[in-house]
Amino acid sequence: MINHATTAFSPVSERQRFIVKKMGLSDYQATWQAMKDFTNVRTADTCDEIWLLQHPAVFTQGIAGKSEHLLYNTAIDLIKTDRGGQITYHGPGQIVAYLLLDIRRLKLGVRELVRSMENAVIDVLEDYRIKAVARVDAPGVYVDNAKIAALGLKIKKNYCYHGIALNVDMNLTPFSYINPCGYQGLQVTQTKDLGITDGLEILSNKLANQLQEKLLKGISIYHHDH
Repeated sequence: MINHATTAFSPVSERQRFIVKKMGLSDYQATWQAMKDFTNVRTADTCDEIWLLQHPAVFTQGIAGKSEHLLYNTAIDLIKTDRGGQITYHGPGQIVAYLLLDIRRLKLGVRELVRSMENAVIDVLEDYRIKAVARVDAPGVYVDNAKIAALGLKIKKNYCYHGIALNVDMNLTPFSYINPCGYQGLQVTQTKDLGITDGLEILSNKLANQLQEKLLKGISIYHHDH
């Protein structure tokens, strides 16, 4: 079941006004259902939220994903979900940031939303003097051609959910059981292997702050439309 012992922390500036919830280790299926439920009942007055959490080991396959990208049968569950993209792996030691946003209110197109998510991770890594880049042909964030963050979204009307996953200090072996994001032989990496000693708590806060900064950049004052 989903861990409902959530906590929120105050954003770092007046402009950063998403509700940020830390949800610990949370079951994928239950979290996915919670995102759908939140999106189905939200209104023009509903605050946008960022959910920070980890998942127990699970493979997830995007709505247009191909099952042949799972190379081996393992004990790890494969869940076919409604985000974009192919197959990826989630597990403990990976920060997942789910973005439950009114993208029309934020004045964000899908391409700009994806770029904002990628740039948030790039700037977190830049704090540690690590050069990361995004790729036009394969959404996500890369360090020396190894993927460190994967993303996928579901857009429903003017709302989005799902988000971005940053590898921090996890068992990377299950990535070798798949073609990550549909790319054969794609290498993956994580912050620990790049020499970053800060752990999940610090990096979660930094990622949430960077996401808010990037996503709110398009509007001078965050407000509710009536």
